[in-house]
Amino acid sequence: MRRPHIRRVAIAVAVTTAATLPGPAFAVAPNGPARAATSASSPVATARAAAYAHASATGVTRGDTLQAKDVMTDPDGKRHVRFVRTHQGLPLLGGDLVVHLGARGEYLGVTRAADHVVKPSTVEAELTPDQAVRKAEAVAKGDADTARLVVDARDGAAALAYQVIVTDSDTAEAGGSSTVVVDARTGRIRSNTPNTDEFISPSLAATLRERGESASPQTGIAAGAAAAGLSGLTGIAAAGHYPATAKGSGSSLFAGKVSLTTTRTARTSYVLKDPTRWNTETRDARGQELESFARGKAFTDGDNKWGNGTTSARTTAAVDAQYGITQTLDFYKKTFGRKGIKNNSAGARGMVHFGNKVGNAFWDSYCGCMAYGDGDGQVFKKPLVVLDVTGHELTHGVVDATAALEPTRVDDDGNQYGEAGALNESLADIFGTNVEFSANNPKNPPNYLMGEKLGLAQKFLRRMDHPSLDVLEESIDYWSPAVYDAEVHAGSGVSSHAFYLLAEGSDRKTINGVAYDSPTYDGSRVTGIGRTKATAVFYRALTRYMVSTTDFHDARKATLKAAADLYGASSAEYKAVGKAWAAVNVTAANTPAARR
Repeated sequence: MRRPHIRRVAIAVAVTTAATLPGPAFAVAPNGPARAATSASSPVATARAAAYAHASATGVTRGDTLQAKDVMTDPDGKRHVRFVRTHQGLPLLGGDLVVHLGARGEYLGVTRAADHVVKPSTVEAELTPDQAVRKAEAVAKGDADTARLVVDARDGAAALAYQVIVTDSDTAEAGGSSTVVVDARTGRIRSNTPNTDEFISPSLAATLRERGESASPQTGIAAGAAAAGLSGLTGIAAAGHYPATAKGSGSSLFAGKVSLTTTRTARTSYVLKDPTRWNTETRDARGQELESFARGKAFTDGDNKWGNGTTSARTTAAVDAQYGITQTLDFYKKTFGRKGIKNNSAGARGMVHFGNKVGNAFWDSYCGCMAYGDGDGQVFKKPLVVLDVTGHELTHGVVDATAALEPTRVDDDGNQYGEAGALNESLADIFGTNVEFSANNPKNPPNYLMGEKLGLAQKFLRRMDHPSLDVLEESIDYWSPAVYDAEVHAGSGVSSHAFYLLAEGSDRKTINGVAYDSPTYDGSRVTGIGRTKATAVFYRALTRYMVSTTDFHDARKATLKAAADLYGASSAEYKAVGKAWAAVNVTAANTPAARR
């Protein structure tokens, strides 16, 4: 049943402000100056005051309010407060910003999405909410939720618009949901963006079908293989006290025999839920296209031995999914101290057997979970539960929780375009491959390839050292003005290539049996700083210096700032960052005029 539509059609003048993170609320008069923060103020209050005090830099204007989304604290006491913004009481799309504070609370600078004054040309909607809903349903081909008024500042202007969530959308993967933005004055569709980040793009699926190619992954485990350290493990809490943490084993499709931490609910009853990782759980969607994790069926077992290494057991895909999800969480925690996808000490969730003949896997921001299809039976004949796929997709969740990078546009087939969206895909590849290195599973050797276990004829889906060797998605090695409107998976090659060069350099080398030979735009030689340092630079850049509209030139600036923070502005690491970006033709000199 649909909820009643919002009937507000004019911008309200009165607003209230409250911080969403711990600490005292900081009141700001919507049409007046901010009160100065005291030394005892929370970081949120201090950052909010600084945003108003430095309005010419931050872009905060009369009628704006700031709601904290995240606070990152550095070892030296510096803080970075990420805000989303409302204007005259309405959510401001593309209005996010990060305020940077010193250890004593002094203002250091800002990173902002909208680089223009946000002032809608009209404050009255000519479309009714019902009209907006009908237009959203027509373009997204699904069932619309309520229409809410927003200010859309994502394209260099500012327009009054309606934002509508459309579920069961035929333009989203597997009938998922889409967010449609409708101009409140003209009725023009400003954007129609799926709420899922699918691993296999519509254009790639079409290319594979046209080539008559099917993925033929090698799956299963050797007979008699044993997971290291698993012999005889059972429940580890006192008998009779349930629920209890238990150690079990799983026979996966792609990762061999793996260790699984589960929940023991009775003497001979276990649930595939990990209490040591904030109750991270994988459930069975039972062939349905669910966007509610609660509707999935819990996996249970009597002896805590899960799966059989083949698709004949429904639990096998769940083993891969749970293993991949927990390995991803472990990577983020041990590398960056990040506690969960949203850094809020909450578990991650996954659903396998999603939909009917779905040849994809994706992060669903609407559900807040991973979803894995079983394959379409033609191109993809196995579930897409590979480790780097999981690491890639869960990283989309991390990006959602931080910079929230968005594509510039989405075509009628659901393909996404634009540099911010391409950067999102690239970061997912960068950290997805890092999950492999972190897990270091001999059945899934770590490398700088993405999707190498999917069984594609070209032996991988994407590769970072030389992206254009990918002929399926036609990935791009170097930046040019045409990249601004490239399909996001193709465009991701630019920053993925820069990351590889920063980590490993341009010399020929072989790592874990894979030969690499990374070219450069100008023939220059780049010396890498190592994967550990390169990963630290990109993560810091994402969490401190990127916003929803960050493009490749912005990403260059963000990674340079991150390198300066970590290693110093005169360090070899800082210089290497600049050289890596120059090697993919992203320089200060060729920054588009609108971004200088």
